[in-house]
Amino acid sequence: MYRLHSFCQSGNSYKVAFFLRALGVAWEPVFVDFMNGMTRTADWREQTNPMGEAPVLEDGERSLTQSGVILTYLAQKHAPAYLGKTEDDKLEVLRWLLFDNHKFTSYFATFRFMKAFGATPPEPALMAWLQGRMDNAFGIVDKHLAGRTFMVGEQPTIADFSLCGYLFYPVEESGYDMAARYPHIQAWLQRLRQLPGWAGPYEILPGERILPKW
Repeated sequence: MYRLHSFCQSGNSYKVAFFLRALGVAWEPVFVDFMNGMTRTADWREQTNPMGEAPVLEDGERSLTQSGVILTYLAQKHAPAYLGKTEDDKLEVLRWLLFDNHKFTSYFATFRFMKAFGATPPEPALMAWLQGRMDNAFGIVDKHLAGRTFMVGEQPTIADFSLCGYLFYPVEESGYDMAARYPHIQAWLQRLRQLPGWAGPYEILPGERILPKW
């Protein structure tokens, strides 16, 4: 049985949990008390992940970090079709994984954290800067999804699981209402909700929901 070190506010953890459920494999969550500083402790970094991040996937003696690596590993092991059917598709999946980690998830996750969970009120100029980057990244994905069922091809791949990681959280956590602005993303999210094993992050990951602070 896989063990997924995770917590419910983590969209990167959710990407992996959703994929594990879609694969239909056995796994159990291991709660990471990120909000109270668990990942910053020397013991946790020494024993679990020196990068100080969740998720971490344990597969027997093997321990993997970084959601893109974990998604790739699980697809290779259980369902290679999720990596893309052709060599061109596989490269396209990798392209979107990198774009997601560098821009799509990166800017939005930071924006949401500062708005919902930051220790102090977010600084307006920084939030405006982040939103500009978010608008650009979301616009790129929305345009790409026009006339497409999934990110690469007509079947879901790990690119879809990666990009959707933070998009099923309540809008009040970010204050960024995507429904009206990005209709192709919204339609794609509805299709992802129909996949086997879909459930919201607060339903399947450990920890308690925290109401937005700001």
